[in-house]
Amino acid sequence: MQIELLPAEIEQLPLIRNLYQFYAYESSDWEQEDVELDGRFYIHDEHLQRYWREPDWSASLVLVDGFIAGFLLLERSEVAGVEVMEFADLFVLRKYRRLGIGRALALQTLGDGRQWLLSVYRQDQLAYAFCHQLLAELAYPTQPVQASNDPELLSYLINPPRH
Repeated sequence: MQIELLPAEIEQLPLIRNLYQFYAYESSDWEQEDVELDGRFYIHDEHLQRYWREPDWSASLVLVDGFIAGFLLLERSEVAGVEVMEFADLFVLRKYRRLGIGRALALQTLGDGRQWLLSVYRQDQLAYAFCHQLLAELAYPTQPVQASNDPELLSYLINPPRH
């Protein structure tokens, strides 16, 4: 199995937007979201476009053996006083889950030597379990931080060793 992280070009924004519908669907139960009148989940297009406009923001496609398997969104944290990169959204299609793809991408990204912010909603049972297993596997310190007024949003600062 070949896993590839392919930077998405602005022309692929519609593709990321389409995949985001699946991401929104999967969180709709715990977020209590309904679809819009057109049958789709709301996506804040201005925010999505920032992944191509803002410095240090990026959108990438996850490919497995050349097939689209999901996406990864990275951004500069906007939490006051936390000037680090944020591992914003990782989505892997169900067909490709439990194969170690998300884990491999997260370990590769979070292990690049920079500080990172990783946040997860307590209600998102799948992501919560994934993040806590991932945090336990990291070879460097993590610390909880208060990144939001929402008590259900748990955030962790990941501190790689300094050389």
